[in-house]
Amino acid sequence: MAGDPLSSRLRVTLCGIPLANPVIAASGTFAYGVEMASIVDLRRLGGLVVKGLSREPMHGNPPPRLYETAAGMINSVGLQNIGVRAFIREKLPLLRGCGTRIFANVFGYAVEDYVEVVRVLEDAEGLDAYELNVSCPNTKHGGIVFGADPRLLAEVVDACAKAARRPVIVKLTPNVAAIAPLARAAQDSGAAALSLVNTFLGLAIDARTRRPRLGAGFGGVSGPAIKPLALRLVYEAARAVRIPVIGLGGILTGEDAAEFLIAGASAVQVGTATFADPRAPVRIAAELDEFCRQQGIAHVASLTGSLQMPA
Repeated sequence: MAGDPLSSRLRVTLCGIPLANPVIAASGTFAYGVEMASIVDLRRLGGLVVKGLSREPMHGNPPPRLYETAAGMINSVGLQNIGVRAFIREKLPLLRGCGTRIFANVFGYAVEDYVEVVRVLEDAEGLDAYELNVSCPNTKHGGIVFGADPRLLAEVVDACAKAARRPVIVKLTPNVAAIAPLARAAQDSGAAALSLVNTFLGLAIDARTRRPRLGAGFGGVSGPAIKPLALRLVYEAARAVRIPVIGLGGILTGEDAAEFLIAGASAVQVGTATFADPRAPVRIAAELDEFCRQQGIAHVASLTGSLQMPA
């Protein structure tokens, strides 16, 4: 089995994929994975999600792209990436045999974009599943974000699920009025699992220049500041669907990870924490293992959905 488990109590299965532990490095914060191999023991991750992949290379947004906020950060990288074909040619061969599960994050601006990326990846070996980033605006429908409209979401998930032999995970945006209808739309259209939350749309301003702190203006807010919001959305999504949920949003410690599992997640992803410490996902997995030991929890999966809400 892939991975180097800290202890057997951490082993979980996600979409039929055995994971050494439920802690996964999130997309956009762990590069393509190979860049971290010299400083992080990838075998001790439950898995990693590579940087988002598009049909063609993308240069991303103008700088500055990152700004530190209170208890977090705001970013507008703009989905810069080398393109799916270059990823297969240059990065994926180095990931094969790295000892952990590999998830490919996929995005586009039309349904055809998503399907083409999945189609190209289908011919490559060394991947375990796809994660669809549906926080992108659909250029064929006036810029409406895929993940904000159940019908558009269903269309892209259905098309990708039909094109894929691997499980399709859908990464939901939190920038919606209600998460449950979107979670159900993804499930009913063929999603094998959900991951949430993506970043919250925000704005940082320099009061002295009266200009945005980021080159593109708005950006995505992440980090510990969003954790309570993310927990609520994970809880609501998990109650709305029968498929597994992967929770993320401000996880810094093993106990944070436990909270997401208790809220209903079957696994978690760690993102912003890796900017300060690339080894954070490995440390968090070890802390989760210790939390389970101290609490007398024989298997981490027993935490999933165990939240006791007031009557």
